[in-house]
Amino acid sequence: MSDPVKAWVRSDPGVPIIRNVNWGGLRTLYTKEVRRFFKVQLQTVWAPALTTLLFLAIFTVALGARREVSLAGASLAFADFVAPGLIVMGMIQNSFANSSFSLLVGKIQGTIVDYLMPPLSTMELITAMVGAAVTRAVLVGFAVWGAMLLWPGVHVWPQHVWAVIWFGLMGSAMLGFLGLLTSIWAEKFDHAAAVSNFIVMPLSLLSGTFYSIEQLAPGFQTVSHFNPFFYVISGFRYGFVGAADSPVLFGAGLLLAINLALLALCYALLRSGWRLRA
Repeated sequence: MSDPVKAWVRSDPGVPIIRNVNWGGLRTLYTKEVRRFFKVQLQTVWAPALTTLLFLAIFTVALGARREVSLAGASLAFADFVAPGLIVMGMIQNSFANSSFSLLVGKIQGTIVDYLMPPLSTMELITAMVGAAVTRAVLVGFAVWGAMLLWPGVHVWPQHVWAVIWFGLMGSAMLGFLGLLTSIWAEKFDHAAAVSNFIVMPLSLLSGTFYSIEQLAPGFQTVSHFNPFFYVISGFRYGFVGAADSPVLFGAGLLLAINLALLALCYALLRSGWRLRA
């Protein structure tokens, strides 16, 4: 009789031992990526949360806490209007920051082989790294939301939980994929910083976080509808206040389509080894 342990360790040539999903490897890489940012949680979780709260304090003081904003026919206090956008803006920015660092630091330090050599499929690699980025985004979101619950004059209790979850996860995943693409393309930290400063920051700040696009001229309203960040902000805000600048279901479907396209692009580039293998 054959030894079942030896049969598992020594398979026939060309016959894979791991035939489906390498759950152990996937869990290990995900845990590694989460522990990497959690070891410096003061910088990666709490500092972004504090920065977001400072935005809230500055804008409510500068524009007046009692100022009202018209949104889809509803009149909202400015603090209630801007708070959900600030929460999800902090989430998506930190999702990008996490995933854009993963492979880039490996290329710079010469440890990229630690990602490429283990018996992980391309999809498992993407799942672990983007999953860790979304985890960081969710932690930042909860930190900011918890602080805003105690903020005087701000009401951030969800009215549509499904919208909060869907748009929060879709927005975080979108920036996670974009960060992963950046870490594949970039050769140094300046490249990643350029994408953050010239693409991510402008698109997030011009997405209707601090204003309703109904206040803009028709031409600028049209431009705003081509900004995918706008649908993240609008849908996430809908989850809290029950009103949105855009069709909520259309935005939900559009973000799903964008994420699937970014996933396919990440998969193709990682599988080809572009800018990763010498």
